[in-house]
Amino acid sequence: MPILQIEHPVRDFDAWKRAFDADPVGRERGGVRRYRILRPSGDPNYVLVELEFDGADEAEAFLDALRDLWRGAEVQGLIERPQARIVDTVEDREY
Repeated sequence: MPILQIEHPVRDFDAWKRAFDADPVGRERGGVRRYRILRPSGDPNYVLVELEFDGADEAEAFLDALRDLWRGAEVQGLIERPQARIVDTVEDREY
C-alpha cells in the first residue's frame, strides 16, 4: 500500500489541527484508508503526516490536490515549506 508522507513546520499546531480536521481535500473521498499524525519530541511546531492508500494513482491524485491547497495555506501562514513523497512499505513487522 502506498503511503503519502508529508512534513512541514507549523506556526500554531492547534490552528493547523483545526484546518486538518476540517478536511478541505476530502481524505476518505480521495482514497485515504488511514492516517497518522506525528510530531518530533521536543518540537511541537513540526508535523509529519502519513496517509495510506490502496493504490499509487490515488496517492498521486491526492498529492496534486494537496499542492493546490498548500499554496493557499502557505499564504495564510498555517504551514511552511511542505515536503511530500510517496513511499511503499517493503516490510512491516510487529513484536
